[in-house]
Amino acid sequence: MPDASYIHGTDSAEQERLALLNRLTNQSFIDFLALDRAHSILDLGSGLGILAEHVATLHPQSEVWGLEYAAEQLAVARNRHRPNLHFVQGDAHQLPFPDERFAVVYCRYLLEHVADPRQVLSEAYRVLLPGGKVCVQENNILALVLYPDCPQFETVWHQFARLQQQLGGDAEIGKKLLPLLKTVDFHHIELSIAPEIHHAGIVTFRSWVENLIGNVRSGAAALQERQLATREEITTAIAELEAFAEREDASLFFYWNRASGVR
Repeated sequence: MPDASYIHGTDSAEQERLALLNRLTNQSFIDFLALDRAHSILDLGSGLGILAEHVATLHPQSEVWGLEYAAEQLAVARNRHRPNLHFVQGDAHQLPFPDERFAVVYCRYLLEHVADPRQVLSEAYRVLLPGGKVCVQENNILALVLYPDCPQFETVWHQFARLQQQLGGDAEIGKKLLPLLKTVDFHHIELSIAPEIHHAGIVTFRSWVENLIGNVRSGAAALQERQLATREEITTAIAELEAFAEREDASLFFYWNRASGVR
């Protein structure tokens, strides 16, 4: 079963954005995983392999596998060398692993991009050991609030969510994690959020605004092709964000949706 069309692309600019996002969010996600002594770990949609390498480094006693669909990102990931770290190309809808293979399966920013999130979670369930744990972190991009307001960016951002839906993804999937895990028969499900509060005067503020700008730029061509936004609207939205990054009174509020469950 093929993935939905990936909204961001895999060019060098997008790889740089993903690397920035990893630097901003990896440690809090690793804390959420609470891996303890998990002997076998699977990272679904491992991308550039930055998170998987971090996990493998922190847990040298664990066998860590990263599964990635995009050849461009996999080529970068395979340059990361740890004796307990392995990467394989594959489709998360049909995992190339036997039943009951892993103690922990996790994915992050993946379900919003796939054609059938339930099938991906069903595959995660299949390859988990009995009593194994799944951990998921996902977007609901419309949970984002900027103040002072950036009205043109907000308009384009809502169109960005529409674009992702047209491409077969779901920009709001974060709020739907409970029913998704329940329909796959996971139990002991726990929901949580990871807040992101960044404001002028702290070191992460500009990086988060740069990440937003990178998101808009990555979807700009498709937004125009599908007549969801004009070049002028996109240019104005990016200019608003650039001005926002320079303000001394600017604040940004967002949260990731998280869920964990047990097979």
